[in-house]
Amino acid sequence: MSSAAVTRYHPLARALHWLLALGIVGNFALGLYMSDLPFSPARLQYYSWHKWAGVLVLAFSAVRLLTRLLSPPPALPDAVASTMPGWQKLAHHATHVALYALFFAVPLTGWAYSSAAGFPVVLFGLLPLPDFVPVSEGLADVLKELHELSAFAMAGLVLLHVAGALKHQVVDRDGLMQRMGFGR
Repeated sequence: MSSAAVTRYHPLARALHWLLALGIVGNFALGLYMSDLPFSPARLQYYSWHKWAGVLVLAFSAVRLLTRLLSPPPALPDAVASTMPGWQKLAHHATHVALYALFFAVPLTGWAYSSAAGFPVVLFGLLPLPDFVPVSEGLADVLKELHELSAFAMAGLVLLHVAGALKHQVVDRDGLMQRMGFGR
């Protein structure tokens, strides 16, 4: 497929895609790293950074969703849509819907867990964010589990998304990845 045949995403959508990709992958890696550390000032700092990154992911996700609603994504090119099996089209759409849901669920369950555990989120150490659930050890345990499960679900879907993109780039060679790229 020639690059002239590829309709690209809106530039803001492309920028937010890559910002969220970096934020989500980086914050997932930080979450894995910090969770097994012994209690220390460094661990407390990592938790603060993790919370701050989660709030930024939440904010960028809101802007990304708004951008998507105001500037819908381009349709799949006819050459791709006509050869893509129905199950792949379904997987494509289901993965995107699930990712968008998790863009919000993961940081919100983390924020709620932090609130329930009695550790408020103070963005950049300057801006205290409201607690939206009461302090409760039982609720904190449930929210921690939900946060972890949803984060691992998102990691799995991110891997599926990357695998699909690489399949289009390396196997199909259909130029589909150009829609989200930065080059010409």
